[in-house]
Amino acid sequence: MRNKILVVGGTGFIGFHLLKYLKKKNTLFSISKNKPLKKRKVRGVNYIFCDIYKKNKLRKILEQKNFDYVINLGGYVDHSNKLKTFQSHYYGCKNLVDIFKKKKIKLFIQIGSSLEYGKLKSPHIETLKCKPTATYGISKYKSSKYIQKCDNKKSFPYVILRPYQVYGPNQSINRLIPIVISSCIKNQKFNCSSGIQKRDFLYIDDFINLINKLILSKKKIKGIFNVGSGKASSVKETIQLIHKKIKKGNPQFGKIKMRRDESLNYYPKIKKLKKAIKWRAKTSLKKGLFQTIQYYK
Repeated sequence: MRNKILVVGGTGFIGFHLLKYLKKKNTLFSISKNKPLKKRKVRGVNYIFCDIYKKNKLRKILEQKNFDYVINLGGYVDHSNKLKTFQSHYYGCKNLVDIFKKKKIKLFIQIGSSLEYGKLKSPHIETLKCKPTATYGISKYKSSKYIQKCDNKKSFPYVILRPYQVYGPNQSINRLIPIVISSCIKNQKFNCSSGIQKRDFLYIDDFINLINKLILSKKKIKGIFNVGSGKASSVKETIQLIHKKIKKGNPQFGKIKMRRDESLNYYPKIKKLKKAIKWRAKTSLKKGLFQTIQYYK
C-alpha cells in the first residue's frame, strides 16, 4: 500500500529532493508558506499553502487529513530575522506536534540542526547537554525538548535528526559550496577565510536515503540522532577540491577573518545512528562535489 506522507517545507532544497525521491511509491503532500520555484516543483505532489505559525488555519487545513508519516523541514530560511525564525522553527513545530499527537501517525520525523549543540566541543554526541547560542539553534533545541516532553505524556512516535552541512544540486547559492562552485565557474577571484575550520559535509542523496530508510523500517526507532558523513574535512580542502575540478577561479585564502562566534571544529559522532538503523553515507566528498558541480555547470 502507498503511504500518505506530509513533507512540511517541501518547496525547499531538501524538501524538493525528498519529494522527488518518494513520489513513485507514495502519495505525497507538501505544506509551505510560498509556492515552489519552477525548478523545485515536483509533478504529482499535492501542494498546500499555509504558514505553520498560524495554528488555527493550520488545524483547519489538516484536521480532515490523515497521514502515515510527517517530515518537518519547515521554517523561515533567513535566520537574520530572529522573530520569524523563532516563530516558524519553534512555534511552527509545536503547532504540528500538537495536531499530530492526537492523530494516529506511524512516525513524525523532525529535522533538527547541528546548531543545537552551540559552542560545545566536537565531536558532538547526542547525550551532550546542548547550549545553543543563535536564535535558529535555540528554536530547534526548544522544538526537540517539546517533542520529547509530548512523548513523556503520551506515546508519540518521533525521530529527531540533527544533520550537519547538507549540500548538493539545486541548493540556493547562499551556502559555502554553491558560492564556491559559482565563483569558480565564472572564473572569479573570491575571498575566503584561512579555511582551517573542519566541517562534516553530507551529500543530499545520502540524507534522503536515510529518511527513506526510516520510513521503510519495520523496527521502531525513537530518539535524537546526529547525521553526517562521519568524516570531517577542512573548508580549505573542500574549496581546493572544487577549484581543482573546475580548473577556473581564484580563491584568496586568509582574506576574510573568521567570525568571533565561529567554531573551529564542528562535526558529529554518528555511532548511535549506525547502530539504530545500520545507515552510513555512501557518497565521498569528492564524488558529491563532482555531481554538484555538474548540476551548476
